[in-house]
Amino acid sequence: MDRRKWIVAAAGMAVLPIWWVMRQGADASEGPSEAEVEWRTDTAPLEQAFPLLGPLTNAQWVSSRDDDRTLPSPELVISGFCRLGPGKLAELTAAHAFVSEGPADDFSSWFERPLVGEGPKDPQWIRLQELDRDGSGYTTNLWFDRGGDTVRFWALNPYG
Repeated sequence: MDRRKWIVAAAGMAVLPIWWVMRQGADASEGPSEAEVEWRTDTAPLEQAFPLLGPLTNAQWVSSRDDDRTLPSPELVISGFCRLGPGKLAELTAAHAFVSEGPADDFSSWFERPLVGEGPKDPQWIRLQELDRDGSGYTTNLWFDRGGDTVRFWALNPYG
């Protein structure tokens, strides 16, 4: 091989790894595709995070750590829906003064994409500030559907 062919081959081998690293970085910043992230249905982690809701009968939720990103977030966010046990919403609304208020956004984070379009149809959201938590490094927001037993939740570091 003459000198020019060696130079072209060496340049090509240098460009390929650089292109691959740049492509991996672009893919990671976009987050996983909707098909790669699915919702979870286990209720035990939610019952631990939201003990005042009591036993839950159903859940559909996602976590900011439910993917294989190379640089995971140090903070955990969970978001989704869960269904209260029979009579729990009536018990809560009888004991507290709820106000009509819905979530400010509709699943705006990349990991929440599987939840878009899910949940109750035409919900009548109500909220009780007393049940929300807001502190240094953690936040919990709960919205209850007056027309059913569904709870919409969003929590930052819910176990801390």
